[in-house]
Amino acid sequence: MTEVFLEPTVIWEHYHLPTTVDQALERLTQYGGAARVIAGGTDLLLDLQQGRQTPVEALVDVTQVPEMTSIAERDGWIYLGAAVTHTAIVASPLLTRNATCLVESCGVIGGPQVRNVATIGGNVAHALPAGDGTISLVALDAEAQVAAPAGRRWLPIATLFQGPGKSAVDATRELIVQFRFRPMTQGNATAFKRIMRPQGVALPILGMAVWLELAATKGKSSPIENIRIALGPAGPIPLRATQTEAFLQGRSISEETIAEAAGQIASEARMRTSPHRATSEYRRELLEPLIERALQLAAYRARTGDIQPEGLGLA
Repeated sequence: MTEVFLEPTVIWEHYHLPTTVDQALERLTQYGGAARVIAGGTDLLLDLQQGRQTPVEALVDVTQVPEMTSIAERDGWIYLGAAVTHTAIVASPLLTRNATCLVESCGVIGGPQVRNVATIGGNVAHALPAGDGTISLVALDAEAQVAAPAGRRWLPIATLFQGPGKSAVDATRELIVQFRFRPMTQGNATAFKRIMRPQGVALPILGMAVWLELAATKGKSSPIENIRIALGPAGPIPLRATQTEAFLQGRSISEETIAEAAGQIASEARMRTSPHRATSEYRRELLEPLIERALQLAAYRARTGDIQPEGLGLA
């Protein structure tokens, strides 16, 4: 029997490990659009290997840049480096207190091997409307710091998405350095809930993140003073359900309120049928139980201060 040896396909020629953002930008500029930023590589490497991404001359690995791998609180903000892994997010007491929804969403991405290397910046840069970590950052009203040769700028996270898989960040010349959002205060809380098929590592049918603030009254009937809701996939980009937020503001959570809120968010969402996940009709049926779970959990946390994350590592 004759053995056949296949030549490996070369999909990049150079690999760089900068230690500062400026060095990373210099490398991107050096290759004039033929280099890509890499951290975990769980999306990029598959795209390169499977031909969904044109071959590149170089990869610029940002995992050695300290400000991109740190989690910190300063000057009234929580800062989260774009190259922080999902595993590190789940393990962070600071994020557990101040971004419980983000911990919960990052805790169900892929399996342990994926979470150990995949990064929050990669989740956002890939610009998928169902990105779990992305949905939580939208609910947290996060900002993203984008670095380019001309300098750095802070942008509302919602402005980074232009369509499915299409980012406003030029991956050949720019990079997302970090995210920031406000810490929780008394009466604030967040929650993330996801519905998926039970086959293990699967894409979500629907995911929802909620940030809310209850009015300063005691008891389960405390009305919602402020609220943010993010949902996906419910359109070409992660959905910020502003109409549903306006409906819920000032209302107490009840069965009737939840049913009406589900109708509101159904009118905002642009559901589509996926042959691998669910029909649009099925997704619409799931909106009421999903918003009920997310609202009730966030409200419970806001009342009690009990922020123990749920569902970690179940995907």
